[in-house]
Amino acid sequence: MKLKLNILFILLLIMVSGVANAQRIKATARLDSTNILLGDQIKLFLEIDHPKNVKVEFPQIPDSLNQGLIEVLGRSGIDTFEVDNKELIKQIQSYTITCFDSGSYRISPKWFKIDISGQVDSIPTNGVTLNVFTMQIDTTKGPTDIKMPYEAPLTLKEVTPYILGVILIGAIIFLILYSIKRKKNNKPIFARPKKPKEPAYIVAMRELDRIKREKIWQKGKQKQYHSEITGALRVYIEDRFEIPAMEQTSDEIIESFSNSKNLLSDKLFIKLSQTLKLADLVKFAKYKPLPDDDSSSLTNAYNFVTETKKEEKKAEEKSEPNNNIRENKIESNTDKDLNKLDKDV
Repeated sequence: MKLKLNILFILLLIMVSGVANAQRIKATARLDSTNILLGDQIKLFLEIDHPKNVKVEFPQIPDSLNQGLIEVLGRSGIDTFEVDNKELIKQIQSYTITCFDSGSYRISPKWFKIDISGQVDSIPTNGVTLNVFTMQIDTTKGPTDIKMPYEAPLTLKEVTPYILGVILIGAIIFLILYSIKRKKNNKPIFARPKKPKEPAYIVAMRELDRIKREKIWQKGKQKQYHSEITGALRVYIEDRFEIPAMEQTSDEIIESFSNSKNLLSDKLFIKLSQTLKLADLVKFAKYKPLPDDDSSSLTNAYNFVTETKKEEKKAEEKSEPNNNIRENKIESNTDKDLNKLDKDV
């Protein structure tokens, strides 16, 4: 008898617990809008709140409701949230629905299956009503034309290809006209920019420095030595004074300066004449110059270039400022170099 009472008491506790859990379970159905126009899409939400120890199975919603008048276009997954201080769980699933017939449609309650400690039961949601309306038509105006689509504003992404196309066509036209113009002038279409020409003074001083540094007169090569000195002077004279010295003889060069006396002072004219004539004697008459002759020729060449370069100074300052630094350095060291040259000879 006592055992029977205990079993009855346990069963009573289970029933009381199940009733308490059932009282905390709540199923709900709702629409995000109860009034729509034909073809509009809305959401139908099925929700259930229940304790954590209760197992729930959502209703199986077909592809259409109310005898096919309401279409189910899609369904989401089941989202789960903790509520009421994490003692209860809320689960939600949404369905996208639409309707193409006007009227008022009642969506019947949907049933959730629940499992409470092995006891299976069902709990319904509330029913919801969907009102579907048509567009109001003004019949007094009669038939009207279909409205044209609205023109959307142009975006940069749409305009960019046309802008690039115009730039490309313009570049092609410019290249064609440029090539025609260059061809008429007998010039290449593409040419490298010419390097700025070095002043005649810099070129001449560099060549004279080389001659002094190699000291070939000490090796018995007086003919080559005097030829290189006069060669450097000829290049300098042709560039500096625009006299075709490279094609003229020594006498013709002297005559060119003699006809234009304002180009050289008498002192420079005499020293230039001595240097050119001495070189001719060494080259053509096999004259054996003295050591002083070798020294004076190079010294006269240095002096000639240094004295005559002053008229170029203004133009050089505008075109190549860096050359002035080298000119000043060379000029300041000229006397030292000449003195050293005399000692070497």
